[in-house]
Amino acid sequence: MNASLAGRAAFISGAGHGIGRATALAMARLGAIVGVNDLKQAFVDETVEAIRAQGGQAIPLPQDVATREGMREAVLRFAGDARRLDIMVNNAAWVRYQPLAEITPEVMDRMVEIGFKSVVWGMQAAAEAMDPARGGAIVNVASIAAFKSPMRSVVYSGIKAGVLGMTRAAAADLGARNIRVNAVAPGAVPTEGTAKHRNAELDARRIARTPLGRLGTVEDIADAICFLAGDGARFLDAEVLRLDGGASETSL
Repeated sequence: MNASLAGRAAFISGAGHGIGRATALAMARLGAIVGVNDLKQAFVDETVEAIRAQGGQAIPLPQDVATREGMREAVLRFAGDARRLDIMVNNAAWVRYQPLAEITPEVMDRMVEIGFKSVVWGMQAAAEAMDPARGGAIVNVASIAAFKSPMRSVVYSGIKAGVLGMTRAAAADLGARNIRVNAVAPGAVPTEGTAKHRNAELDARRIARTPLGRLGTVEDIADAICFLAGDGARFLDAEVLRLDGGASETSL
């Protein structure tokens, strides 16, 4: 079981749906005050309402965090309202899968802005907002595609591999301030965002290659993020948890 996060404040980017939403709900259940960030106001409102319905505390933060200014504004506003920042989850992403020959500058720029740059800006803003005495925990959401890339994922796989590199480098930079930086690398997880890239045949093939015999869920990933953010992982730093049921480390 995850230890309590009571009294802590957690900012989660892309918390309006999928893994981000599940993480927001999980951290709120563990007692954290959750900063719910997403680009769309409606998504933010839905997550905030769900957290409050279960008795949790949430602060809505609709904001485009693809820019340094946007991320910093959202994080510092949350830290001010919550009177602290202990946990930063860089989850926001904008994904398109395309064959190499069809990649356009517009698509690549948007994917890089949200999936890569926002992680840099998020870690930067979190380090500014976290109390030097207490420190904190940063969790970046990568992907198993950083290790084992599917077709049509040149930009996506490159971004997620970059997130792992940034995670290690930031851990080296921030360790002296007692800020831990780790990452999760989910495998195939059914979400609203991945639905158009999945079908029953593809899911069946993935399940057949997975020792645990199923696809992951957003709750599986959220629980791992909560673990990395909590005291149970207090000496875990610069690491990545592969969350794919063993598929990338076995041959079935």
